[in-house]
Amino acid sequence: MAVSQSPGSHISVVTPVYGCADCLQLLYNRLIKSLTMITDDFDIIMVNDASPDGAWECIQELSNQDSRVRGINFSRNFGQHHAIIAGLDYAEGDWVVVMDCDLQDQPEEIQKMYAKAQEGYEIVFGIRQNRQDSFLKVLGSNAFALVLSYFIGQKVDNSVCNFTVISRKVVKEVRKLREQNRAYSLMINWFGFSTARVNVAHSNRAVGKTSYSFRKLMHLAFDVIVSHSSKPLRLSVAFGFLMAFASLVYGTFLVGRYFIMGVSVEGWTSVMVSIYLLGGLTFANLGILGIYIGKTFNEGKKRPLYTIESSINIPVEDSDK
Repeated sequence: MAVSQSPGSHISVVTPVYGCADCLQLLYNRLIKSLTMITDDFDIIMVNDASPDGAWECIQELSNQDSRVRGINFSRNFGQHHAIIAGLDYAEGDWVVVMDCDLQDQPEEIQKMYAKAQEGYEIVFGIRQNRQDSFLKVLGSNAFALVLSYFIGQKVDNSVCNFTVISRKVVKEVRKLREQNRAYSLMINWFGFSTARVNVAHSNRAVGKTSYSFRKLMHLAFDVIVSHSSKPLRLSVAFGFLMAFASLVYGTFLVGRYFIMGVSVEGWTSVMVSIYLLGGLTFANLGILGIYIGKTFNEGKKRPLYTIESSINIPVEDSDK
């Protein structure tokens, strides 16, 4: 895969598309209105993550009407964060805006974030004010942030989303990271570039409903934890030593009681319970270790992060990237 070498724009907008075909025209209209207030030199990259609602046809129609709209069509569903990296791989702007397509991220807020970036920041995060999500979505998001914060050892703010403005320098560094397990906001924060946060308005979804259920959020959290932290392994080791120490203390107590007080050790039930408990913990620890080995195995394959079935207004060529 080769990135186009044509002259870049001043601003590129990258938006992954899934389940929001009906709002793409409105998204385009609002982006055009907002971006032209900053510059006429911009493009919009819409990455269709195998959306089942005919989104690719809508992207093609917009691209045929306006060559500044560039489309990437995945061969199958690879996930939101892989769609973002695909957009960044082909983004040519001096500044790149990453945002969702469902209009919860409002295009009108780009001007505010861009202005902040011009103060000398490489990364500007949009902080959602008065989130317009359902109670269950907010609950899942809070749980996701708490679990993630504990395991990766840094506070994760669930008001921070993918809505960002990043410089070309950051884009070039992101392209170097090709691991399979990805979390966009954590990834760009990892670099340590100068970062600012701007409060942005948050809106209801224009169409449809979120594809991130509580279960999917927890699954994503687990993948991110495994790829960003070895803490589960350290906890497993610590718990093993704790169980061994507790067993040693209890065994010493039983031996002492037998020789000092003459009380014999009884309890077939307690022995069986202990065996099953330790057996279960052993299998759980092996499972944690196995997950890390499995993730390492998948990374070792070095498979591409995504495959492109078709594109429009983007020259896609074969390469070893």
